[in-house]
Amino acid sequence: MTSTINRDPREVIREEPLMHRPILEALAGGPLTVPEIAEILGRPSEEVMIWVMGMRRYAKLVELREPTDDGFFQYADTSREVRS
Repeated sequence: MTSTINRDPREVIREEPLMHRPILEALAGGPLTVPEIAEILGRPSEEVMIWVMGMRRYAKLVELREPTDDGFFQYADTSREVRS
């Protein structure tokens, strides 16, 4: 994972459109939590959360109803059939 030094939020938000494809590719195998996506991408969870929330806002991702045993919600690509 990359450094967790806080970057300017504007910089992170600007990267969101560039991160859609890598996030959707990470979700190709099924729903994942934000920490799992962050691990796959090698990026800080804080940044991944911003990107996931943006994608969720525009209906590119959907949050599954029940959290995992660790208390994290899983996210899935809306273009794929998902069973919660």
